[in-house]
Amino acid sequence: MLAKALFWGSLGALAWTHAGYPLAAAALARARERPVRKDAVLPSVAVIVAAHDEEAVIERRLDNLAGLDYPSDRLEVVVASDASTDRTDELVEARGVRLLRCERGGKVAAQNSAVRETAGEIVAFSDANAEWAPDALRHLVRSFADPDVAYVCGRLVLQDAAGDNKEGAYWRYELWLRESESRLHSVTGGNGSIYALRREDYVDVDPRFGHDLALPYLMVQRGRRAVYEPAARAFEKPTPTIETEYRRKVRMFEHCWLITLRGGMLRRLPPIYLLEVVSHRLLRYGSGLLHLALLASSLALVREGLIYQAALAAQLALLAAAAAGVGLARYYVLVAWATVVSLWNYLRRGVPATWQAAEGTR
Repeated sequence: MLAKALFWGSLGALAWTHAGYPLAAAALARARERPVRKDAVLPSVAVIVAAHDEEAVIERRLDNLAGLDYPSDRLEVVVASDASTDRTDELVEARGVRLLRCERGGKVAAQNSAVRETAGEIVAFSDANAEWAPDALRHLVRSFADPDVAYVCGRLVLQDAAGDNKEGAYWRYELWLRESESRLHSVTGGNGSIYALRREDYVDVDPRFGHDLALPYLMVQRGRRAVYEPAARAFEKPTPTIETEYRRKVRMFEHCWLITLRGGMLRRLPPIYLLEVVSHRLLRYGSGLLHLALLASSLALVREGLIYQAALAAQLALLAAAAAGVGLARYYVLVAWATVVSLWNYLRRGVPATWQAAEGTR
């Protein structure tokens, strides 16, 4: 019966992506860890900050980078201004930092241009609103002592939200899973606040793609590793409310759907990493559709037995809690719904390459 297949398939997929897979990844990482060779290496590094109208935070970002505990003769800082119309360019030049003016093409296009204009052995990237711990870059590059490593992302620490956003709770769970994936093989996603690649491994990606999702699987497809270094810490302010986080997630998931459906992310992957990508990315991005299938099948089967009645009651309770404003319930429901809205937006109008700063994060 179709309804029962939808019920058990969607329920199993949701349980696996949210609980079963993270626990299995942690167990596998302990049983067959693939360690990364680390050393106190000090390669030359170009730190690239892509910026569009960031006058509110760019001076703080540059001051923070100037305070890094890293040899100045091994470090170059470049701001790639994506056609900023405010005082961003002026403030960067006043600091004596190299400025690269780019035509409006989006964050990735600006990053691609900046990589071509620099010469460091390592290219590192950061958001304009992030701050790095003084030793962050030293920790970030030490994994490049391992010749198999092409990409390293650091640990983003979210400051306390000014409002009711519960992203911090989810992010702690995500970092725990990311650490397991890195120990097992490679991470399936990074973060824009702090990451780096060997110059020789950097690839220009479609400007509509984000580096966070695209670069890790592209490195693995080339026989390399993409790993997580929790000691390399960056700090950012999250969006203040669950509603602003929902809007951020919709914009982010639009790019994720593009990469998932058009980026060839399942090609030429080793079995363990393929399991990671399907479990962590494909099923997670499809969680909203899975919930709709589970709800519809539960309604169709409600007269078929207690288990279907209990499943329907649990789903209705979750929706009621979300409607009542219960923090984690509301966050979860809105993020799941964002995966559906973003897919509709992508199918309806595509995905733009340009971007705007998330509300309340500056």
